[in-house]
Amino acid sequence: MAWRREEMAQRAAREIEPGSIVNLGIGLPTLIADYLPESLGVWLHSENGLLGIGPFPFEGDEDPQLINAGKQTITFMTGAATFDSAMSFAMIRGGHVDLAIMGGMQVAENGDLANWAVPGGKTTGVGGAMDLSSGCRRVVILMTHATKEGEPKLVRQCNYPLTARGVVSRVITDLGVVDVTPEGFRLVERAPGVSADEVRRLSGAPLLG
Repeated sequence: MAWRREEMAQRAAREIEPGSIVNLGIGLPTLIADYLPESLGVWLHSENGLLGIGPFPFEGDEDPQLINAGKQTITFMTGAATFDSAMSFAMIRGGHVDLAIMGGMQVAENGDLANWAVPGGKTTGVGGAMDLSSGCRRVVILMTHATKEGEPKLVRQCNYPLTARGVVSRVITDLGVVDVTPEGFRLVERAPGVSADEVRRLSGAPLLG
């Protein structure tokens, strides 16, 4: 049985090392904040100038002055800081963010990432994705294994506009966990009840393992 969104976020949370600085991309990755205990000492970063983001607020406790890059209301942990976007992007481009967990539209077997535009579709721009994927020390992608139409998102070569080349190290989908290796994609973990054959059938490139 495929992982639900919350289960995907829980699995992605296991990628985060204690004390690290982590940027969570817009959409599904933002759910990860709810599964990080404060004792882990993780500092969540947002490119609009935040460091020390906590879980989502309970209904009625929202502060409209506290929003992440996706315009969602957030909470702050003790010791959190705010600053301008110039400093935020200097942190990213300077290699001071340990991990970026972002959504994806396509990931190629060589680690290329496409996650900001569908050809012919409406788009509002790439945002901070190019900086994050190129400047963070490690990039993990959290996405469904296939589109709603059943088209694979793990592909031999991206045919969507690229965000960055050769940056992805691991992909977590609703079906399992896939690493990007010099030999191509390697299946390292499957969701409970999901067969390796099912993962391969919904992939657009060969899977080792």
